Amino acid sequence: MIIRKFYLDKLKLYTGKPVIKVISGMRRCGKSVLLKQYREYLMSEDIPSSNILMINKESLEFDFIRNYDDLYKYVKQIFSGIKRVKYLLIDEVQEIDQWEKTINSFFSAGDYDITITGSNARMLSTELSTLIAGRYIEIPLYPFSFIEFREFRSLNRPEESMKESFNLYIRYGGLPGIHSMPLIDEAVFPYLNAIFNTALLKDVVSRHKIREVELLERITWFIFSNCGNITSAKSISDFLKSQRTPVSVETVQNYLFFLVRAYIIHRVRRYDIQGKRELEYSEKFYPADAGLRFGLTGFTDSGISGILENLVFNKLLQNGYSVTTGQMGSLEIDFIAEKQEEKIYIQVAYLLDHEKTVEREFGNLLKIPDNFPKMVISLDEYWDKSRQGVIRTNLIEFLSGE
Repeated sequence: MIIRKFYLDKLKLYTGKPVIKVISGMRRCGKSVLLKQYREYLMSEDIPSSNILMINKESLEFDFIRNYDDLYKYVKQIFSGIKRVKYLLIDEVQEIDQWEKTINSFFSAGDYDITITGSNARMLSTELSTLIAGRYIEIPLYPFSFIEFREFRSLNRPEESMKESFNLYIRYGGLPGIHSMPLIDEAVFPYLNAIFNTALLKDVVSRHKIREVELLERITWFIFSNCGNITSAKSISDFLKSQRTPVSVETVQNYLFFLVRAYIIHRVRRYDIQGKRELEYSEKFYPADAGLRFGLTGFTDSGISGILENLVFNKLLQNGYSVTTGQMGSLEIDFIAEKQEEKIYIQVAYLLDHEKTVEREFGNLLKIPDNFPKMVISLDEYWDKSRQGVIRTNLIEFLSGE
């Protein structure tokens, strides 16, 4: 097990502060382990174990906690007679019906330090926010970054080269559970499919009472197969109609919204650089984890540019950037990454092996009329460090950087 220091440091930052800490992310991305690491940190700070209660709703041990009243009575019983601050940690809190009522009550009491995890963004958009708006801090948790992947691999295979690790990472992704098995297709892809099916069933189908499960799967397959391409609900509807599966644009929009809420895919808005506004309708979508894509569609070299974009996009999210894709007239900029006062324009290419490709990737960036950093990322191993002020970097180096 590796310590997920980046996320643990964020939890430490808000310990003892008047906010509820919400760890969000797709199933099996490591929320339970992070919560355990946080509990160990609390105990290392000389907080008595009697003042810490961790409830894991995926464990049968806590199956009796079905609703907010069950939760309230159990927590009050466990903490009966306990003085000082009480630390309440709940994993997969959305499995408790109307949980927000009890969480709000404990938070209002003033002597609870609360940390919860969830696998569906609905708890932030409708449930949690209506009761305690402005009183929680969300800490998005993502699958392993390439740095974390390498750290885990080095525990048992210190001789493995950077390129060997990258080839495994691009194929199998960053979900922590894959490291408990041999990294071969026969072992990993069935495991990834099981995670995908569980997330789809629990966090989309059951939660939103979807009847057309096969249609949902086909829409997901389309998104996974076309990651990195500009997509719209209408284009998906038109494609499915061409395959003799009639579906309305509204239905596609709803299903995409549900998939985003379940953290199975990420939606990337388009931004008009000249008009300085977000564009509607057409967007990009990326799987939350590259391994999920190949588990569902199979591993092929087709669409390699979109796959590499997926890795860069995930890295930007892991580093705390908000990301859009840029439009400037007919020109496309793969990513505009922003954090506080920082902004970076990024183009991603497989190889810069033709002058036409070089001109397209660098030329688009050079036409942007501002002085924020601009970068082209590719798998080329030998390159000049910059071209007319545009940074040029290798993808593996980019993923390996802090």
